[in-house]
Amino acid sequence: MELDHGTREFADVTDSVANTEPTIKAQPAAPWVQVLKEGLWNKNPALVQLLGLCPLLAVTSTVVNALGLGIATLFVLVGSNAVVSLIKNQISRAIRLPVFVMVIATFVTLVELIMQAFAYPMYLVLGIFIPLIVTNCAILGRADAFASKQPLLLSLFDGFMMGLGFLMVLVILGAIREIFGQGTLFSDMHLLLGDSARNWTWVIVEDYTPMLFALLPPGAFVAMGFVLAAKNFIDHSNKKSAVNASGASVERARVTGNVS
Repeated sequence: MELDHGTREFADVTDSVANTEPTIKAQPAAPWVQVLKEGLWNKNPALVQLLGLCPLLAVTSTVVNALGLGIATLFVLVGSNAVVSLIKNQISRAIRLPVFVMVIATFVTLVELIMQAFAYPMYLVLGIFIPLIVTNCAILGRADAFASKQPLLLSLFDGFMMGLGFLMVLVILGAIREIFGQGTLFSDMHLLLGDSARNWTWVIVEDYTPMLFALLPPGAFVAMGFVLAAKNFIDHSNKKSAVNASGASVERARVTGNVS
């Protein structure tokens, strides 16, 4: 009996220790991969959220124009996300949107001055669409929805990935329109990168007859429609493959269960 009593006491002590030990919870996965996927694909500002379409459709007649606007937008996104993340605890919610707009406008002014100093021909080509970056809903949206709630490094990464996703769509659209519009690729790169890039032009089709439609705004809408259709097709195919794979796994499990 004493042995049984001692065993019970030992079991009670063990249970009490186990109950007092802190529960070890599985740590959530780092959000870096999620931010990368959202910026480039799942929540791409141009492909999914359909934000900033005005400059996207207006200036993407060539790759160099797309690069100029895309790099400027990326710089503003990264800078504004960083500042908003740093000051998020010092501003009232009642005035947060005007403050965010002022921060964005400051970085847009910096972009204008830098472009005027180092890429003035590109600045002349983009024209009014550089100052209009201030009104880009993608930038204000990320500042309010993400950077105002996240730490600095993650906000910087989010701004970079969102800007990179927007730049990617700009370049793809610019490449499509330039190829169909004038039969070349990377023409006039010297406007952005200087005289060293003057000979970077790739002639895709010799003696090509320019297709004016591709260079005009209607051509931009049609090309953007094909890009959106391609993304939707890829998403649908991936979802269908995932469903088929999960169905096959369930069927295999049922067969194994019946056999056993």
